[in-house]
Amino acid sequence: MEIHELYQIYLQHPSIVTDTRKILPDSIFFALKGPKFNGNHFAAQALEKGAAYCIADEDTGIQDERIIRVTDTLQTLQELAKNHRLQFKIPFIAITGSNGKTTTKELVHAVLSSTFKTYTTQGNLNNHIGIPLTLLQIKPDAEIAIIEMGANHADEIKGYCQYTMPTHGLITNCGKAHLEGFGSEEGVRKAKGELFDYLRIHNGSIFIFNDYEYLLDMSKGIKNKVSYGTNHADYTGIALDINGMLCVKVTGGAHLNQVLTQLVGSYNLPNVLAAITIGKTFKVPDEKIKESLEAYSPGNSRSQLLHKDGNKIILDAYNANPSSMKLAIENFASLPGNNKIVFLGSMMEMGDASDFEHQAIVDLLLKKQWEYVVLAGPGFKKLPAPFIHFNNSVEAGDWFKKQNFTARQILIKGSRSMQMEKILE
Repeated sequence: MEIHELYQIYLQHPSIVTDTRKILPDSIFFALKGPKFNGNHFAAQALEKGAAYCIADEDTGIQDERIIRVTDTLQTLQELAKNHRLQFKIPFIAITGSNGKTTTKELVHAVLSSTFKTYTTQGNLNNHIGIPLTLLQIKPDAEIAIIEMGANHADEIKGYCQYTMPTHGLITNCGKAHLEGFGSEEGVRKAKGELFDYLRIHNGSIFIFNDYEYLLDMSKGIKNKVSYGTNHADYTGIALDINGMLCVKVTGGAHLNQVLTQLVGSYNLPNVLAAITIGKTFKVPDEKIKESLEAYSPGNSRSQLLHKDGNKIILDAYNANPSSMKLAIENFASLPGNNKIVFLGSMMEMGDASDFEHQAIVDLLLKKQWEYVVLAGPGFKKLPAPFIHFNNSVEAGDWFKKQNFTARQILIKGSRSMQMEKILE
């Protein structure tokens, strides 16, 4: 079946599902497969649950005219997404980076959706499956789309751009994330820079954080730039701390004065400035930008400030890499007050650099004053340090509950697979 024929079927059944547990009536089930699963084996189940069609690339074991056989299900999903993307003549803003891309995406969406019908990536569905699914969820009434792009190896973002076709782009930063796939920090910059490469070739526009010299180097040759930063940019601001929350004092480009967010950490300053910059670029009124940013409440263990049993807890445990871990520790150490406790989970996908990067975090911790430092996971296990170590977050949580802490400041951070939020359960 040609992709334009499949697209006509999609228009009649615009709900795409890849998990039979989430089948909706009259949806199209794409039988994807991976190292540990094969959706082709669940084709009959999908149809029984109400799917209108099933897209499969292997023998499903049943004869049914509702099963559409293709060469590669994933490739077909991506081609279908591209076909859908071609129907729109609206701004498509792509956001990538080592740290802060999901928070930035959420802040940008909060601002733009105050004025425009805006579609964006749900949660962190930012990979080779999530991005096409995001594109296929965009309805005809869309005025702006925001697409988050994650990556852990070279040429990944280049591939995403082929069917997302962004008109605008933003790279939050390039830090030490996914070193196992990228090899080095320079490898990270080259891979994230694939977004700028696409926009350079296609005369697109970028939003750039001027404080990072390497981003300026990566953006050379791109004509359409809008900058933000702490100074010497189109939109400028500085970070203030008000009762533990990030307050952004806007110093240029917008008449917002101060924006009191519900985020913790001065490291979120670029994310907030990016949202202000994009909002201003698309002529969102200043008062709506301010209202949207102040109303945004982080969730899913991202830069959250919690109060529990008299303790003030910074829960930033959705993900971690050496760059974000360092920023979180330094921010926490800079906060006023004593009786500080740090819970850190291992950083994953570090490859051969794992021991070195975990030791660097331990060395940083040793330079600060803490009441307790609790480390969890295999990355920290081999390192000699005067800290408490547990195998996982559950063990760390058991220890935490027995201490009956109160009136403490607590930082909790770690890679997603460590599930450090379980400490609070």
